[in-house]
Amino acid sequence: MATRNIVQRGDPSLLKRAREVTECDARLATLLDDMLATLHKSGGVGLAAPQVGVLRRVVIIEPPEQPPLELVNPEIIESEGSEEGQEGCLSVPNVWGIVARPTKVTCRAQTREGKHFTFSATGYAARIVCHETDHLDGILFTDKVIRYVDQDGEIPKTNGKHRK
Repeated sequence: MATRNIVQRGDPSLLKRAREVTECDARLATLLDDMLATLHKSGGVGLAAPQVGVLRRVVIIEPPEQPPLELVNPEIIESEGSEEGQEGCLSVPNVWGIVARPTKVTCRAQTREGKHFTFSATGYAARIVCHETDHLDGILFTDKVIRYVDQDGEIPKTNGKHRK
C-alpha cells in the first residue's frame, strides 16, 4: 500500500464527474488499498477517488469506531430526514461549514470484486456517504455550506462581522 497525494480545491479533477468502474481488477484493488492508506495517514473519515486525482466512482468511508467500507460505483437510492452538521474536507483544508444532509441513506454499490450490495447508514455515517458520493459528481461541501464555522463549530468573525 502506498499513500497518494490528496488534491486540493482548485484542482480541475475535483469539479468533474467521475466515470463508472467497469473492471474490478488489480488496478482497482491497488487504488482501494492506496486510498485506505492515504485516508489513515490523513486522519480523515472518508475519501473519494477524485481526491487522489483518479476520476473513477470509488469511495472509502470509515466512521469512527467502525471498519472501513469500500464502495465501488456507489449510488444513493433512498434518503430520509434532514439535519445540519459540521463538515470539513481533506481537499479543502482548514475550512469548515454547516451543511444539511439526510439523517439516513440507503446506498447500492459494489465490492472490489464486483459483487453488488445494498446498505443503510444513519447519522454521521450517512453524512460521510453523502459527502464522499458528492465528490464523485464534482460537488464539494463548500457548494452546500449554509454557514462557515471554525474548527470548534463557532461562527468566525472577520473584522467584527460574522461571515456567511
